[in-house]
Amino acid sequence: LNYFLFYLIALAGKCGFAIILMALFWCTECIPLAITALLPVILFPMLQIMESNEVCIQYMKDSNMLFFGGLVVAIAVEQWNLHKRIALQVLLVVGVKPSLLMIGFMSTTAFLSMWISNSAATAMMLPIVKAVLDQLSDTEATAEEKELEMMAVNDGDENPAFQMEDEKTDIDSALDVQKNCFSKGTLVYCCAKRAEAEQRRVQREQKYSRLTKGMSLGICYSANIGGTATLTGTTPNMILKGLIDELFPNNGGIITFASWFGFSFPNMILTLALSWLWLQCLFVGFNFKESFGCGSKRSSRKEDYQVIKDEHKKLGRMSFAEACVLFIFTLLVLLWFTRDPGFIPGWAPVLFNQHKKYVTDGTVAILMSSLFFCIPSSLPSLSCLIGDSAEAPPPLLSWSIVHQKMPWNTLLLLGGGFALAHGSEKSGLSAWLGDSLLPLQNIPPFAISILLCLLVALFTECSSNTATTTLFLPILASMAVAIKIHPMYVMIPCTFASNLAFMLPVATPPNAIAFSFGNLKVMDMVKAGSMLNIIGVITINFAINTWGVAMFDLNTFPEWANVTVKP
Repeated sequence: LNYFLFYLIALAGKCGFAIILMALFWCTECIPLAITALLPVILFPMLQIMESNEVCIQYMKDSNMLFFGGLVVAIAVEQWNLHKRIALQVLLVVGVKPSLLMIGFMSTTAFLSMWISNSAATAMMLPIVKAVLDQLSDTEATAEEKELEMMAVNDGDENPAFQMEDEKTDIDSALDVQKNCFSKGTLVYCCAKRAEAEQRRVQREQKYSRLTKGMSLGICYSANIGGTATLTGTTPNMILKGLIDELFPNNGGIITFASWFGFSFPNMILTLALSWLWLQCLFVGFNFKESFGCGSKRSSRKEDYQVIKDEHKKLGRMSFAEACVLFIFTLLVLLWFTRDPGFIPGWAPVLFNQHKKYVTDGTVAILMSSLFFCIPSSLPSLSCLIGDSAEAPPPLLSWSIVHQKMPWNTLLLLGGGFALAHGSEKSGLSAWLGDSLLPLQNIPPFAISILLCLLVALFTECSSNTATTTLFLPILASMAVAIKIHPMYVMIPCTFASNLAFMLPVATPPNAIAFSFGNLKVMDMVKAGSMLNIIGVITINFAINTWGVAMFDLNTFPEWANVTVKP
């Protein structure tokens, strides 16, 4: 027995060494993140934790297939500019009133980032923001110039020096009067108006500088927030699903696309609304009359609105390829939602005689994404149909485009996380960590959740959210089992917290894009992001303790979580 315990402790120590080494490499990025994720393939067999075949199979699991299929759909949407059409159409509905414009950009970016990459959504929306804000500034400047001209004309008409007397008909005499007037009173008048015009110009530039900063931050923040709403929206969501299925194989498919969306979408809306309110107060000011356009001129709003209409016109009519991509995308989402919604029988249990594990969300993702390589991008011509020498139209997607745009490093990061979790379970490290965290059972669960969220949110500012969730979630799962609370009660909030990287430009790619585009300073991002981190932690803990408890039955410790780790 003593030998067995020594062997178990030694094995857990070896696995702990591998995890610490990978954590250091991930945090310092001394080698690429994807290469660090491959270290379990080397370390686990050499340290006799797992055989090589068992390690390698972790890099191609069902969650990886779901993520891959979702990314192929996102690449197709970007390839045919469907995301830009959706964005401009939403802005045409929202309009250009200042506050509604900000929430329009934020909500559009959040919606797009639910389906495509956060970086792509940010990079696409920021140029549209610049075009609209430039037009707003130019329109306001033109209006000010016209107003000054009208004032000058009116003042000139009322000045008796400009009124010619009836008896003075000599032209030279009239010119002398005007010259004398300009040399005396009008010079003072012109200087005052120039000073006023300069002051207005400075105020306008400062106003639109703040507005540009607020809009830029709003877009990058909403890209990070929007990705939390769907299972494929961001990598940490996929890591959570993969780890739940890996560590608790009998969970009954508690996390599906439909169940995740049902919980996460209301939380995303709440976080987005509070973020808009904070950015509005910080960069724009909350004057209801001005912010919602009640005091602005209708003509200026029409000119600003025309900018968005012109951008939309450039896209032209929806092409055959765009229509096909939209149809496949819509069908994919419907199949995800209806596969196994939970509250009603889904199509998967009905078609496969209650064997719902046969078909997963990953199966649907691969099925629908493969259609992009089969459907032509335009209607074939008659000569092509009858077999003449005319070339067939290319498919909606080619493998070269997918190969170029696919983030293969993210797939390797997912696999590395699953390998670490499996190694921790096999070596007994998870059980040891859980036993070490037993004193936490004296702390209320909601306090544990808040503290862990704050820790993860702070940690993810300095490392990628993928690495953060990969390192933290297996430990949190062990802790939850040890202190007998529902594992998802702490794992879901911390997964959300890993996306709250708002304070630093290097925290996420959307932050870096907005930082370079919006003439931001680091202090601007820290000032806005620190409050948003607190807002995010509060909203996710509010969600998990309200509708999250009802959806996942988080007040009880489930039977499927009562696992015994066998080395």
